Amino acid sequence: MAITFFYSFVVAALSTMTVAVNAQTYAPLQFAGVNIAGFDFGCGTDGTCIVSEAVPPVYQLSGVDGLGQMQHFVENDGYNVFRLPVGWQYLTYNQSTGVLNETQFSNYNMLVSDCLSTGAYCEIDIHNYARYDGQGGPSNEIFAELWSNIALYWKDETKVIFGVMNEPHDIPNITTWAEYVLFIHRLQMFLRFLGNKCAVTAIREAGATTQMILLPGNNYTSAQTFVSSGSAEALGMVRNPDGTFTNLIMDVHKYLDYDNSGTHAACVTNNIEDAWYPLSTWLRANGRQALNTETGGGNVDSCVGYISQQIGYQAAQSDVILGYLGWSAGSFATDYVLSQVPYYNGTGWNDTLLVSMAMSPMTNMLVASVV
Repeated sequence: MAITFFYSFVVAALSTMTVAVNAQTYAPLQFAGVNIAGFDFGCGTDGTCIVSEAVPPVYQLSGVDGLGQMQHFVENDGYNVFRLPVGWQYLTYNQSTGVLNETQFSNYNMLVSDCLSTGAYCEIDIHNYARYDGQGGPSNEIFAELWSNIALYWKDETKVIFGVMNEPHDIPNITTWAEYVLFIHRLQMFLRFLGNKCAVTAIREAGATTQMILLPGNNYTSAQTFVSSGSAEALGMVRNPDGTFTNLIMDVHKYLDYDNSGTHAACVTNNIEDAWYPLSTWLRANGRQALNTETGGGNVDSCVGYISQQIGYQAAQSDVILGYLGWSAGSFATDYVLSQVPYYNGTGWNDTLLVSMAMSPMTNMLVASVV
C-alpha cells in the first residue's frame, strides 16, 4: 500500500509526463541512511580543517553517542548505510602527507568500527572539497598514498565504501581533464586523482578490489548539474585497473531549499524534473549508477512532502539510483537547521520530524532493508 501511495504521489506532482514515463518497474532502493558528522567539524569549503574543532561522534572521545544513534537508526528505522565524514588534516594531524597519524586514525577507526558493528555499510568520506588548506592539494602521489593507506586497513571489510572526496567545486575545464591529465591547473589535479594512476588504482591495488568507490563531480557534486557540467562524461572515463567500471558509483548531492545550499529550513522543490530525471536518464543510457550521499531539509511540513516525493521518484529509478543518505546526525546540536539527530529520552531514541515522517524506510517502505 505504501509503495502505491508514494508512486502515485510522485506522478501527481510532476509537471511533465515525460518524467513519469521514464520511471522503471518498481524495485526497492538498495540503501538508506544518514551522515554521522563530527570528525569533519572545522573543515571549510576552502579545504582548511581546524583539527581542534572536530567533535568525534564517539562517546569515549566527546560524549556524543554516535554508536547509539546508529544502532537506533538500524533497529528502529531500517537504515543500512552511514557516511562518516572526516577531514584529511585530521587523519594526518595537519601534515600534508598520505601517511596516517596513528592516534588520529585510531580515533576515527573507533567510529568506523562502531558503524560496522551495526551490520550497516560504512562510507569513508574525505571532507575537503577537492582542496587542502585553500590549495588544489598535495601531489598526485600523496593523494594516492592517502587512499592506499586507508584502503589497506579496510581492504577485507566488504561493507566499507570509499568516498574519494566531498563536494569538489569551481574546477575549471572539467570536460578536458581526461585528455590533458599532464597539464593540470589548480583543482584539475583533483579529477586526475580519480584516474587510473591515482585514487581508484591505489584503492584497488591495496587489495580493496570489490568495494564501492564513489566518484564526485563539480559544483559541490550537485545532482542537478552533474550531467550539464560535464562531470558525468568526465567521470564516466574513470576505470578500475582491469578496465571495468564495476562498483565505481557516481556520488551526488541535492538539497531542497531555494538555493540548493542546504542552509534553510523550508523546502521548495522535489528536484525531480531538474535533477533526478536528467541524471537517471544519463545513468541508464550509460550503464552507470549513483548514490545520493547528502540530502535533506528542515523539520517542517514542506520538507516532509517534498522529500517524500524525491525518495518516491528515486525508488522508481532504483535500477540506477542506489539510495539516499540524509544530512545530518552525529555531533550536531538538535537545533541545527538540518538536524536529523535523534533525541534520547532516557529510555529510547526519538526521531526528528523529517526522519520519522519521510526518510525512515520503516515509514516510506521503499528500501530493501525493510521490504
